[in-house]
Amino acid sequence: MPPANVLPKAAAVRVGEGEHLRSVRLPGVTLTLRARRPAREGLPPALCVHGLGGSSQNWSALMPLLDDVLDNEAVDLPGFGDSPPPDDGDYSITAHARAVIRYLDEAGRGPVHLFGNSLGGAVVTRVAAVRPDLVRTLTLVSPALPELRVQRTAVPTALLAVPGVAPLFTRITREWTAEQRVRGVLALCYGDPSRVTPEGFRNAVHEMERRMRLPYFWDAMARSARGLVNAYTLGGQHALWRQAERVLAPTLLIYGGRDKLVGFRMAQRAARAFRDSRLVTLPDAGHVAMMEYPETVAAAFRELLADAEESSAEGATLVRGAKGAPDASAGADEAGDGGATADNVRG
Repeated sequence: MPPANVLPKAAAVRVGEGEHLRSVRLPGVTLTLRARRPAREGLPPALCVHGLGGSSQNWSALMPLLDDVLDNEAVDLPGFGDSPPPDDGDYSITAHARAVIRYLDEAGRGPVHLFGNSLGGAVVTRVAAVRPDLVRTLTLVSPALPELRVQRTAVPTALLAVPGVAPLFTRITREWTAEQRVRGVLALCYGDPSRVTPEGFRNAVHEMERRMRLPYFWDAMARSARGLVNAYTLGGQHALWRQAERVLAPTLLIYGGRDKLVGFRMAQRAARAFRDSRLVTLPDAGHVAMMEYPETVAAAFRELLADAEESSAEGATLVRGAKGAPDASAGADEAGDGGATADNVRG
């Protein structure tokens, strides 16, 4: 693989109205961040992480709906969007999580409201488990957490992890147009592809054409798919479901009833695994609810944010009231631990 700093620039990345891009050089990686100017200064920061084959553009529909409550940023993971490949070629879940952590530490933006979709959901789950100090709340849209029975429609994507499959697929689909590729992606990721506007379809085609010119596109896809499959096989404290149980941040889970990549049946298991969680199910949504139903996702996050701020204020009141009363403080701590159970799971 050629060094990241000599890779050709395929084309300009689309920047939506009100958005701006910037690049941040960190040890081993260069990340591109897509951001919007918040409605006012002092709003809490947020960071959004896309899924396999996606980019920071996947969050462009949601971010403006939260401009009045968040200072929004979305990251292009290494090898995706406008971020070049990592220097070491490591596309594992751990490596992606490390890149997010390095950025948050370097930027000093933590703790943030952390969002993740699909592969990005697995990445931010690991971030929240190992660095709880960096996370205020966690919002997961169809997170790619291990499943015992993978849906048949998800098998082709999983096969990208098999060595040699990506080059074979490239040869087989050499004659496919960008429009054909985009229609296939939309059919796989959307519950109802007809919801995509003509302008949205044209933008997706432009982005597909740009990506197909990148010499590392399929390598990034294959290695990230392999990294996700490898994460599914990890046991002990590194297992993703075990790490989900360690997440302390209030968590919003969003699952689509027509998701062809992440099983809808996993919603209840996730609600049980994350100790302080609420579950929103969208029967007509597919794999990218933040793109299909951004208003619904934004409304659900606002409820999470309001409750988290209320709980934080109540906690501060308890701490102030407990000064000088050790017994009361101990009782409050025990109650806090007992409260973080399945009783906090909301449908």
